[in-house]
Amino acid sequence: MSFDGFFTRAMTEELSATLKSGRITKIHQPYKNELILVVRAGRENHKLLLSAHPSYARVQLTKESYENPTDAPMFCMLLRKHLEGYFIEKIEQPGLERLITFKVHGRNEIGDLAPKLLIIEIMGKHSNIILVDEEKNMIIDCIKHVPPALNSYRTLLPGQPYVLPPEQDKFNPLDDAEQGLTHLDYFAGRIDKQLVSTFKGLSPLLAKEITHRAGLVNRETVPQSFKAVMEQISVHQYEPTLISSESKEAFYLLNVEHIKGTKKHFDTLSELLDRFYFQKADRDRVKQQAHDLERLLQNEKEKNEKKLLKLKETLSDSEKAEIFKKYGELITSHIYALKKGMKTAEVIDFYDENQPSLTIELNERLTPSENAQKYFAKYQKAKKSVAYVNEQIELTNKEIDYLDNLIHQMNTASPKDLQEIREELEEGGYVKKRVSKKGGKKKDLKPALDTYLSSDGTEILVGKNNKQNEYLTNRLAPKNALWFHTKDIPGSHVVIRDADPSDQTIKEAAILAAYFSKARQSSQVPVDATLIRHVKKPAGAKPGFVTYDNQTTYYVTPDEELVLSLKK
Repeated sequence: MSFDGFFTRAMTEELSATLKSGRITKIHQPYKNELILVVRAGRENHKLLLSAHPSYARVQLTKESYENPTDAPMFCMLLRKHLEGYFIEKIEQPGLERLITFKVHGRNEIGDLAPKLLIIEIMGKHSNIILVDEEKNMIIDCIKHVPPALNSYRTLLPGQPYVLPPEQDKFNPLDDAEQGLTHLDYFAGRIDKQLVSTFKGLSPLLAKEITHRAGLVNRETVPQSFKAVMEQISVHQYEPTLISSESKEAFYLLNVEHIKGTKKHFDTLSELLDRFYFQKADRDRVKQQAHDLERLLQNEKEKNEKKLLKLKETLSDSEKAEIFKKYGELITSHIYALKKGMKTAEVIDFYDENQPSLTIELNERLTPSENAQKYFAKYQKAKKSVAYVNEQIELTNKEIDYLDNLIHQMNTASPKDLQEIREELEEGGYVKKRVSKKGGKKKDLKPALDTYLSSDGTEILVGKNNKQNEYLTNRLAPKNALWFHTKDIPGSHVVIRDADPSDQTIKEAAILAAYFSKARQSSQVPVDATLIRHVKKPAGAKPGFVTYDNQTTYYVTPDEELVLSLKK
């Protein structure tokens, strides 16, 4: 757990420095367990993200954009009623708990002072956001209700008194370091585990870092390393760090030395969290919202792959057409020596001088003449089916490519892209069309494209799904615009909005095309570039499918840091 007690302490300090005395002007709830509060402080608007997500719970300032639902959820409406227009008086963390309290003050609808507490508990799947009447210490409401049947110690329901989570019986490392260190057994068990069980606020990650910095784990080095780290934290000397390795990413408020990988440092904890959670939370939401679509696409792909195997078997049989004809003629020429009930026929092969005899399989329930006719029938069927089977193989391969492309698009989609993918599947007959509850004619909305700015300020547009790709390539982009797509690899359409782009812009557009493709994790990805006038959609082709010529191929390696820096 990187968001431990010390990370919470550091985030509380960061938020206090920015938001204290700020006024809450807007409240949105873009997703089930997440809130965005717009706070006006220091003559600027700041977006405060409060998340009670089971896997990505956190509190931070964010610069990311979130799509808000047309109809605000009930909890959001309640917070607007109680908090909009309120001022943030104080931001606190009780002890070293993973809990942040926003103490706010303002007047209610009849003009009386009505101080409130907005409490965010960061506790994994038990994370919660709770609004409390400070004077009465009464819960007004919370984003997750916890009845007595689930937790007998503390009930989280409207009208119930707010009770803090049970305090851990551990030493505070900032106040009782010396006393806590005497409880460690340096000759038994892992010291890092003992540190976690002895001190408040310590995550396994920080405990491992302390023992790593200690070097040889003994009575002298561990206390020295422990005190040095606590001293650094106590005076808020942080170095927000993101560590990226081949298998995973990790983050912490200090420069973590025991985890190997590429390290990137940030000015603030919030910037670090924006970078770490970039697309991670979106991917989780997409999986929850579109599990049925992902399963459908996988099933369709597997069905077509099985169909392709059968077609290839049929084609293999079709290519044996002349053999079937030969077997029929040989059975006919030896019919006098054969009788019903025989399983095989030993015949003289008139067609092969090197193999004078040949064994032919027979159906024992058929007469020799019927066996011959069966082989002749297989010959005729195989001969006629070659052209049809080749056509079906081509169509099935195109269908598999199309489904593979949709699966890739699902893997990189944001929640706002899902509706367009679902609409495409409805139009293609893969899923039933949803009936609008409000009725009326559906508006023809233009797809929202992702926009990037190259190093020299040139706009680059990226389509994330077939509807966006078709709109970008066939309707929006002018004929002289430069168009990019990975060569023979599913991916996005990318267009530069400049008739004469620089070499650097061309390279960055190619990197974007490689990044938003199935080859994201590869290196030296081939990306084709050509003018829009050379890109055509064949009649009757699947959505997003195009052909092109006069292309130039660039070989680039996807760079996530570059992509993030170019995002508009």
